[in-house]
Amino acid sequence: MAKVLEGIRVLDFGRFVACPFCGLLLAAMGAEVIRVERPGGEVDRRTGLLAPNGENFFMLTLGRNKKAITLDWLTEGGREILKDLVRRSDVIIDSFSPDAKQAMGLDYASLKQINPGIIVASVSGFGQYGPYSRRRCFDPIAQAMSGAMTITGFPGSPPTRSAVPYVDFATGLYAALGTMLCLFYREKTGIGQEVDVSLMDTALSFIGRHIAEYKVMGEPQQQIGNHSRHCIAELFEAQDGWIFISLITNDIWRRFLRAAGMEDLEAEPRYEDDLSRFRNRHLLNPVIARWVSGRTVDEVMGLLMEHGVPCGPVKTIPEVAEDPHVWARDMLVEVDCPDMGKVPLSGLAIKLSHTPGEVKAPAPRVGEHNEEVYCRLLGYAKEELARLEEQAVI
Repeated sequence: MAKVLEGIRVLDFGRFVACPFCGLLLAAMGAEVIRVERPGGEVDRRTGLLAPNGENFFMLTLGRNKKAITLDWLTEGGREILKDLVRRSDVIIDSFSPDAKQAMGLDYASLKQINPGIIVASVSGFGQYGPYSRRRCFDPIAQAMSGAMTITGFPGSPPTRSAVPYVDFATGLYAALGTMLCLFYREKTGIGQEVDVSLMDTALSFIGRHIAEYKVMGEPQQQIGNHSRHCIAELFEAQDGWIFISLITNDIWRRFLRAAGMEDLEAEPRYEDDLSRFRNRHLLNPVIARWVSGRTVDEVMGLLMEHGVPCGPVKTIPEVAEDPHVWARDMLVEVDCPDMGKVPLSGLAIKLSHTPGEVKAPAPRVGEHNEEVYCRLLGYAKEELARLEEQAVI
């Protein structure tokens, strides 16, 4: 069955997480995504914990379904090859700063002169314009500068980052969505355009409500640990583990009271709505904590699920790796990786009923598809390929 993006060719100049994740999403839906890196490979292949095959887990997880070529596009010969690739491509994604893009000829203004229909997804730290646009950035820096770190953690603790790099992955999602919007627009008009997404903008897009509350109500959010804002939703310790319980809305609150045998609290004015319960959490949380502490996680889960109360146990990474629901939803997929055998890698969160995506190939080695791309796509002879290798152009 044909995939949604079959026939779309993407040149992937992304490094580390956000931009490569965009490429991964496009590749999973059928696009031919070609990772372009300098001869010898890029540093993001060698950063962090290395797997037995010598690749790191950035590449194992974010390089799947992609092809890989090497090209020094700053050499005279490399620039001409790049132009040939751009003419035959639909989308270019990159994670370079605006100044670097312009110096390398990878800015949208230059690329659209080569291919007027090209779509360029520019993923950067602070965007293609603005006072901070020349700064370098990684996920935790965006978390810090967006204000998210100051509201994360327990009262009195230092500013705290999220361990999961949500800014990186969400920026990749925004880049992929923006690319799809541009492809749809080009289908109607024939005109390409640039997608400008940044880590800082992504982080701010998630913090907007807190800024609005401060500007309108004068109440900057404080650190509240594992508790949620303006309702009772907290982590509680059972006899054999932890469980998160979300008591959002009066309906769920009343269902919890029935499950816990606390119906007498329903008439208590201090707990009449979400905001009241939140403001009196210092009284209410200990009551819930005592009820949970006298039971096992399974006992609490059983009672709450029976009454339709949202809840979930805290699981370790090893436990998640064996979770039957995770496997039933194909959120872990075993992929044959060179020199490693089958490796469980994350599946696709977007599930289409008619044209589903697919994890079909492991991450490519450096330059693995040079011959395929240069000889079959661009029409170079193998002798020419060897000459380019000798000149370190590829």
